[in-house]
Amino acid sequence: MKKTFLITVAMFAALLSSCRPSTEPAREVIEGFAGEDFPVKLSLCLEKKDGCDRFTYSVENGMLHIDGSSNLALCRGFYEYVKSQEAGICSWSGNRFDLPAQLEESGPVSKVSPFRNHYYFNVVTYGYTMAYWDWERWSREIDWMALHGMDMPLALVANEAITARVWKKLGLSDEEIADYFVGPAHFPWMRMGNISHHDGPLPEEWHEGQVELMHRILDKMRALGMSPICPAFAGFVPQAIKRLYPDLNLMEMSWSDGAFHNWMIDPQDELFARMGRMFIEEWEKEFGKCGYYLADSFNEMDIPFPEKGDPARYELLADYGEKVYGAIKAGNPDAVWVMQGWMFGYQHDIWDYETLAALVSRVPDDKMLLLDLAADYNRHKWHTDYNWEYYKGFFGKQWVYSVIPNMGGKTCLTGKLDFYANGRLDALNSANRGNLAAFGFAPEGIENNEVIYELLCDAGWTDGEIRLDEWLDNYSACRYGAVPQGIKDYWKEILQGPYGDFRDHPRYVWQFRPGLVKQGSALIDEHLFDAVRAFASASGELARSPLYATDLEELTALYLGARMEQTVGTIYEKVAEGSDFTAEKESFLNMGAALDRALASHPNLKLENWIGYARAWGSTPELADYYEHNAKRLVTIWGPPVDDYSARVWSGLVRDYYLPRWQKWFEAEENGTRFDFTLWEEDWVRNSSGTSPVEPFEDPVEACVRLVNDN
Repeated sequence: MKKTFLITVAMFAALLSSCRPSTEPAREVIEGFAGEDFPVKLSLCLEKKDGCDRFTYSVENGMLHIDGSSNLALCRGFYEYVKSQEAGICSWSGNRFDLPAQLEESGPVSKVSPFRNHYYFNVVTYGYTMAYWDWERWSREIDWMALHGMDMPLALVANEAITARVWKKLGLSDEEIADYFVGPAHFPWMRMGNISHHDGPLPEEWHEGQVELMHRILDKMRALGMSPICPAFAGFVPQAIKRLYPDLNLMEMSWSDGAFHNWMIDPQDELFARMGRMFIEEWEKEFGKCGYYLADSFNEMDIPFPEKGDPARYELLADYGEKVYGAIKAGNPDAVWVMQGWMFGYQHDIWDYETLAALVSRVPDDKMLLLDLAADYNRHKWHTDYNWEYYKGFFGKQWVYSVIPNMGGKTCLTGKLDFYANGRLDALNSANRGNLAAFGFAPEGIENNEVIYELLCDAGWTDGEIRLDEWLDNYSACRYGAVPQGIKDYWKEILQGPYGDFRDHPRYVWQFRPGLVKQGSALIDEHLFDAVRAFASASGELARSPLYATDLEELTALYLGARMEQTVGTIYEKVAEGSDFTAEKESFLNMGAALDRALASHPNLKLENWIGYARAWGSTPELADYYEHNAKRLVTIWGPPVDDYSARVWSGLVRDYYLPRWQKWFEAEENGTRFDFTLWEEDWVRNSSGTSPVEPFEDPVEACVRLVNDN
């Protein structure tokens, strides 16, 4: 009897153990950062509080104990412990981890997030940063997300593969589909209906690799307890669909002053709803159930409905919203429709209160999530009311507080750190907070301005005010291992310069086509120069810190870039006067070469990385060339039309694109001739391959200090 009882107890205990969620996903992330021997005990023994993740950590007998409500909460709890000890940081440009072998007794420390979810990415991050990422790079990013507590990422990989399956079932040919699709780096704008066909046709081989990649991405995200937002059908189709449905009403959409076009099915047509349902079904057949689906139809475009004040406008919009949600619901009755809100502020004249109210009026409150992407733009660029105030809490719909700290992946310093530290409190404390469901950020490009994202992630897990001076001390200690006076002086100066300022498109004048504009948009003042000199002055104490060296390389490049901007101003003046500018030209080219060489030692800010990811997707030399040229197009001319929108300060891009382009302009000015920049730029995108050789500095820290002091 006793033996039977013991067996029964053992079986019951085993059953409970098998039903208990595994902490292995969190352990893998933590060990990847801290090493397999780090003493940590993890437990998923906490329930969420009001739907919000929480954790508790303490150190007992040399062992770090972390209890959490999810694997992601465990990761965040571990990371907060590490930072509380000033022992390390996880960043895009490198990691530091320096906890002692024997942990000191401490705790317990408990925290509950003030937000149910933490949103991450912008639709166009999938162009400006992640277009050609492989699994290794994606896996590192998911680890970064987990440690930083970001649990609601956009997950848009393989959208085209599923779209192609739907269209093939309807009868479109492979050629018609490939001809409509754009190059992979330009997918985001096709997905939002802005463009079609651009830099295509898309190779058929692309889809298989993307499906395999998306499986791995979603598996890891879900294992960590994340809630990915997947794509849905927004109504955009090839014109070739008319071959199959001659009576179909297609609405032509245009973008960028009519430079690009796409076509949308009239929401009233039965095919709109059918295609939307088919997409969800195909997606879930391949990738399983998803709780959130993104569909955007009017990004930066006029809406094809009657003018404001006309009752027909609001009826058509209400019907459109009902149709989009209905298509998602038909594929998955439990899913939530997610929609970007960039246009709410950017096109405030179009999206007035009544217009948005109509669009969302027939969607259940708990089945819609509005991404209020750009609170920083409301406050510091457009100088308008916050959207949650203007729309009175978004009509009861779920919504996400978000900011956009970066446009196009530009690498110049910019962003009001005090706002990124505490701007969320305006939403949390608002009488119109409504159903505020999540906090997040939506940069167009990442791997730049890293301090901003570290700060934002901490803000998303903090319910009170962050004291920026104290936070920056901790950030510096975690990143470099010490905070000498030079670092303190750097923060004091930079907060009065670029990090106390909001420039939405910071570019140096030399990143524009020569002669096109006379002044760049990056903030260049003495605070910037004094800040970088102060940072360089800490080299004696921090020269052995890899992350200090990395940041010094980047700041030196931006310092020289600013000096080049000033030199271009003098050159333009001398050209206007008809004076000789040989000395200024040589100074400009020398600084550009030194800038490029300084970044040759940087882990991220290099064109060769961007090209390498792109070429790796090609199974033949010809396909590798295609992907490389598409990737180069995005970070230079984009279209045409020529824009130089992305404005990367990258090794390789400076020496092979920006400087040669200026050299052509110098020669034309000196010879009194004209130069066809459009032809040269297109030729560089299409026919150049790889990057020219460069020799990094033998001692980058010493070289960067010298460059800063000499310029």
